[in-house]
Parts: sequence; C-alpha cells; structure tokens
Amino acid sequence: MRIGVDVGGTNTDAVLMDGTTVIGWFKTQTTADVTTGITTAIRTVLEETKIPTNEIKAVMIGTTHFTNAVVEQKRLMQTAAIRVGLPATECLPPMVDWPPDLRDTIGNHKYLVHGGHEFDGREIAPLDENEIREVAKDIKSKGIRAVAISAVFSPVNGSFEERAAEIIQNELPDVSISLSHEIGRMGILERENAAILNACLGELAKAIVDSFRKALADMKIDAPFYLSQNDGTLMSAEYAEKYPVLTFASGPTNSMRGAAFLSGVKDAMVVDLGGTTSDVGMLLRGFPREASVAVEISGVRTNFRMPDVYSFGLGGGSIVSQDPLKIGPQSVGYELTTKGLVFGGDVLTTTDLAVAGGLVDIGDASAVKSLDATFVREALDEIQSMVETAVDRMKTSAAPVPLILVGGGTILVSRQVEGTSEMIKPEHFPVANAIGAAIAQVGGETDRVFALAELPRDEALAQARQEATDKAIAAGADEKTITIVDVEEVPLAYLPSNAVKIRVKAVGDLAL
Repeated sequence: MRIGVDVGGTNTDAVLMDGTTVIGWFKTQTTADVTTGITTAIRTVLEETKIPTNEIKAVMIGTTHFTNAVVEQKRLMQTAAIRVGLPATECLPPMVDWPPDLRDTIGNHKYLVHGGHEFDGREIAPLDENEIREVAKDIKSKGIRAVAISAVFSPVNGSFEERAAEIIQNELPDVSISLSHEIGRMGILERENAAILNACLGELAKAIVDSFRKALADMKIDAPFYLSQNDGTLMSAEYAEKYPVLTFASGPTNSMRGAAFLSGVKDAMVVDLGGTTSDVGMLLRGFPREASVAVEISGVRTNFRMPDVYSFGLGGGSIVSQDPLKIGPQSVGYELTTKGLVFGGDVLTTTDLAVAGGLVDIGDASAVKSLDATFVREALDEIQSMVETAVDRMKTSAAPVPLILVGGGTILVSRQVEGTSEMIKPEHFPVANAIGAAIAQVGGETDRVFALAELPRDEALAQARQEATDKAIAAGADEKTITIVDVEEVPLAYLPSNAVKIRVKAVGDLAL
C-alpha cells in the first residue's frame, strides 16, 4: 500500500491506496511548520482505515516548503555563483536580472572564470584551473557553504562544470555544489538562475527531508518516501536533497495527475480549485503540458522543466466584497472554518455564496439568509466568468475540450464552463492532489543540442533516450519498467553543422 500526501497553502491532504484503489483519505489544515500537518493527516488516515504501518510500502509527498522559502526569502543560504564563460559572457554577470532584495538575501557573490564550449561541444576557451582555486580561496574566506556552477553550453558538454566542481570540492570539502547542466536547459542565464536557486536551498532541503524521515519514524512507518517533481513524476528523498528546485510546482502537477487517474481521461483541461487559489493546466497523454518558455519564480527567470499552469485568486476561502463586487485574491485560507459566515465567523467568502445559492449544504445556512438574492446570483456569475476566462486563456484552439474539476473549491462551479465539451467531477475529487502523488511514477529528462553533421540522427536520438533513462533510474525508477513518453526534435537553422535540439522524457515505475 502507498500513502500520498500533498501540502497546500490551506489544506494538507493524505490518501491511502492499495494499487489503484483508494482505501481512505483525510484533509487537515496546513500547519505553520507544515510537518505537523503531514503527521496529523497520515496518522488519522491510518487510524480511520485501521491499516497497520507495516503494510505501507512507500510514502509520496508533495510539498510547498521550498517554493515558500524562495518567495518569503527565508532560510536561504549565502551562495557563490561561478560562471565558466570568459571572455564571452562578461557583459551580463550572474544574477543580473534578479530582484535586488532576493539577490542581496543570498549575498550577491558572483565569479567569472575562463572556459566554456560551443553548441557542438568544441571549446571556446580552456578551463583555467588556477582561477577556480583562487575563487575557492575567496569563497572560504567569506564562509560561504553553497556553490552554483554554470558553463556556456554545459548541457552539451558538462566536463568544465564537473572539473570546476571537483576542484572546489577538493579545496572546500564541506561545501554543497549545484551544477547547472544537471538542472536546467539551454540558455545560460535561466539555467544559471535555476542552479543558484537550487544551491541556496541546500541546507533547507537536508533539514526538511530529515524532518520527514523523523516524522515517518515516529509513526513507525518503515518505508521509503519520495517527493513529487514539477513534471508529475517522483524522485527519491536523496535525490530531493540534491535537487530541491525540482519540487517547486509539485502541487498543481499532483492535482493534474490525480485528475487524469480518477477520470480516466488523458487529454483534457484541469481546474484545481483550492482554498486560496485555483490552478488551470492542460493534460497531454496523462501528464501536464510543459511550459515552452522561461518560467519566473519569485521574479527569477528559470528554464528547468515546469508545467504550463495559470494560477488565479479564486478559492473556497476567497473574500467577497459587496459594493463594488470583488472576489479575491485575498483569502481567509485555512481559517475558513472559523471566519466564514456559515461557520460562525464575520467574513463573507465564496463558500458562503455557494451555500446561499444552494450549490452546497455545509455549515449554518441561516447565517447567509440575509444576503440579497440578486447579489448572490451576480457573484456566482462572476465566479463562473473567472473560471471560463482562465480556461480560455490556457486553450490552444477554439475547439471544445473536456474539463476535469478537482479540489475542495469545486463547489463554486455548478454550470457548464463555456468552451468545454463536458465537465467531469470524479470520485475523490477533493484529494486529487494527494492521489496524484500516490500514483506518480519516476521520470528523467534530457534536453541537448546535437550536431548531426558529426553524429547520425539515429545515434543522437539513442544517446538522448539513454541519458533520459539514466536520469530516471538515478531518481528511483525501476529500469525494467521505463518507457519513453515524449520525444521532441527542433532543427536549429541558425546554427551550422545541421544542429538539432532533442528533448526526451522517460518514465518508469518506482523501484520499491
């Protein structure tokens, strides 16, 4: 049996599954320290189902710890950014496009050294190892314990990053190092940014993973646990300690994977209505459609794999103003059950509107009887319009598509959404996010430029497939179950040597 857990801004959900069958589930409020909420949710679902802990074979967790740390600029390490790129990249130094406050939070320590490669792996300039050693001395003098190393076209040839890391590690054995070619894609600035964000989370990643280990041990659960990645797949706890940035969008992707599993529909629009915000994304072959452009995280442009998701301020706890009519983005969040009118509070929320409009029967309906019927109708129309606008924004064509509704806030939508062919609200929809974590597979991806003048196309594709497979295995996949689920070839006409960018994604079952 597996336990899936998803930590949201309002609720922490846990679900117990036996294969593809949901045995039990539980929702609780997200706690300030997050870990307490996870413990409560898991312990309760085990007590209610009376399943002994020795039958649990794996625990999957989707967490907001690392995203919140960057957004709130808390618990981030001082980080040295080393770029192997001179003399070609001096005009735009590391972190040049960062918000000043976030850049200052991690210290704004940046170093440029000679080296780098062309798109086809040829050297631009040799790596100056003495420069690296001088940088290591300066890092040591400042007491910095996290380092991010990036090099020009390192996804094609990562040898300079690896050698620089080897030198730094020899000089500074206790420093944690992030290499950009292991995290991001083509594009030096965005890939470098992703590596820096990953590096500054290193200490927090170890602390959080250790806290999860302790929580499971305290509950006598002797099973491996995994964390959800941005692309809807899993990674081992050890992998998560090394690459915490790969969890940033795990919440929306868990919901989308859960929606696909519960509905049986692999190509559809998904709207996950939570307590504070709603997320809209597109399923393709059962996985979230990936963003094709750089994704900003707290004002920092990155290019590692992220889902194409649109978030907007609508949820079950959204605060409603009457004159003029305004819904969200402010929300009572996890305090809905104490501040909402139908729960004895004094704040008008969207849940109160749903009760007043007869969409759901929860709480004390008499508390909203005094609301003007015309106002309630107009407010519910506005909620419908917000959802329809978000769906239309994410569609790539005018053709109607199936729409899957999940999340506790689905009580807010009672009518057919314009632009959809059908609306599906599957069983267990309130905990689709935790189910998405529980049923997730393990994935790996490679994104590289190949020069087909030197390497036949078939060999380039085979090499890319093998790299993606190796990454999936490293993340915890069973080698025997791995399949290639996506292959993308993009000819690069502006480069010589018949260059082509190849992206391959591999997915496999957990190696339990």
